[in-house]
Amino acid sequence: MDLRENKSRLILIVVTLGAALVIAVASCSGGGGEDDGGSGGSASGQESNGESEDPTEDPAGGDDEEEEEPAAEILAEVTGEQDIVLAITRAEREAGGFLTVEGTIHNAGDDEWRATAWAGDENELADNGFSMAGATLVAHEEGRRFLILRDTEGRCLCTNFGLRIDPGDTINWYAQFPEPEPETTEVDFQIGQMPPATIEIR
Repeated sequence: MDLRENKSRLILIVVTLGAALVIAVASCSGGGGEDDGGSGGSASGQESNGESEDPTEDPAGGDDEEEEEPAAEILAEVTGEQDIVLAITRAEREAGGFLTVEGTIHNAGDDEWRATAWAGDENELADNGFSMAGATLVAHEEGRRFLILRDTEGRCLCTNFGLRIDPGDTINWYAQFPEPEPETTEVDFQIGQMPPATIEIR
């Protein structure tokens, strides 16, 4: 009787321990999955935060790229011919023995503007039409007048404006001339019926 009772108790203990062991294993397996998930979520959160707080990023970088360039310095400006404003922003000597003059033309009037007379009086330049072809430079120090450069077919080394300049429009232009003497530092730029614009050259 004692032997049977001892055997029964032993079987009961073994069954109980086995059940406890199964429950423990199941619990450990479930906990491990949750830990992995939590750990993964935490890592993902840290990675996301790391991206948004990257010290190498410049939040204002895009704004810097979109900033407009500072306006060019105006060397001279004259107004004439139906409220046309001619500005000169650059007059520099170039390698090769010529002088480049650049600027803008603004139509401040109420009507579209076209001036074929700006092509000048020379027959060779007539085909340039509405352009800077008739522009000249006068170097008073040398007592010389410089005409615009052109190629062998009479095309000026200058801007052609096409058909017209509409009211409110501002057009960039350039014109190239023979280079004055090195000692010459000042010239008068003139075209059409516009007043002469005195500019310093470099």
